[in-house]
Amino acid sequence: MRYLDAAATTPVRREVLEAMWPFLTGEFGNPSSHHALGDAAARALESARRDVAAAVGGRAAEIVWTSGGTEADNLALKGLALARPRGRHVVTSRIEHPAVLEACGYLERHHGFRVDHLDVDARGVVDLDQAQRLIGPETAVVSVMLANNEIGTLQPVVELAEIARRHGALVHTDAVQAMGAVAVDVADLGVDALSLSGHKLGAPKGSGALWVRRGLALEPLVHGGGQERGRRSGTENVAAAVGLAAALSLAIEVTPHGPRPRGPVADLARARDEFVREVLAGAEGAFLTGDPVRRLPGHASFCFPGTAGEAVLLGLEQDHGIVCSSGSACAAGSDDASEVLLALGIESEVARTAVRFTASTPADLEGVAAAVVDAVRGVRSLAG
Repeated sequence: MRYLDAAATTPVRREVLEAMWPFLTGEFGNPSSHHALGDAAARALESARRDVAAAVGGRAAEIVWTSGGTEADNLALKGLALARPRGRHVVTSRIEHPAVLEACGYLERHHGFRVDHLDVDARGVVDLDQAQRLIGPETAVVSVMLANNEIGTLQPVVELAEIARRHGALVHTDAVQAMGAVAVDVADLGVDALSLSGHKLGAPKGSGALWVRRGLALEPLVHGGGQERGRRSGTENVAAAVGLAAALSLAIEVTPHGPRPRGPVADLARARDEFVREVLAGAEGAFLTGDPVRRLPGHASFCFPGTAGEAVLLGLEQDHGIVCSSGSACAAGSDDASEVLLALGIESEVARTAVRFTASTPADLEGVAAAVVDAVRGVRSLAG
């Protein structure tokens, strides 16, 4: 099997499992307990906290453990917005992860916030001119993802943060897809909160964190024993935290100039570009979605008019042993056209022909273009 759905999840790396194993077996203590087992767990938790903070250019005290990117997004949006003693206004984009969009909807329905959504162009890049008009003294939080999970487009978060700072608004970015693929440094980005998830990087599902700039008030979502300095109650999952830290250490090098990806990012981007060229040359009418240049290095997403995306997926898996995706894995069984592609101006019927390929290494893409062209032709021939 050839696995090309890394944007959905990745297998747990052996080194990560080995790092976690002691805390799933003999070192099972509660980090809040005041005895030897508890102290060992607490030390491991704080060591992992330091490593995760270093991977984003932050400080250990700024890391809050979560169950993944979805909880981190919710804690950032709700926690920052509800703790801000200023206007009830949030700005986000039309192509955010559902965790951000639904959190904004919650603030709107239950707390009287006004939510504005930034438009995107045909490449999926947010409209900075519109951001200049929408962000103002009443804006509490601006939330725009660093890289889109469906189309791979990288967003101008630095420029958005500069606009927000001029008005005193806080900035959150979902960096779940970007970690390990591009440089992620909170100082360079100028953001106030950043979401992470482990299972995109070789850590287990259910591991994640939120980086929040020191000194910011954060209203907790979960109340109880006051763990995580009162920001997220509940006994911490030490093994998951250790696994996330190990995965980030494997994916990211901490240098004097800030954290940088360790992997063959440039080689992966070149292999991706060649893959895109071959698919577009062989599959008549196909087109790439997202920005052709400012995109994640292992990400290639297409529309194949005259097909059905699910049919192309089936042909690739059954006939060629290639596993990929028709879009976001977070849209829980929905067969509706992707809201991300609709926001790009793609017609609903064409949006349903989308197929996404997300690779981890250049070798993942070897020989795949020919199989894609064959699968698309096969579906079209069956459709007459």
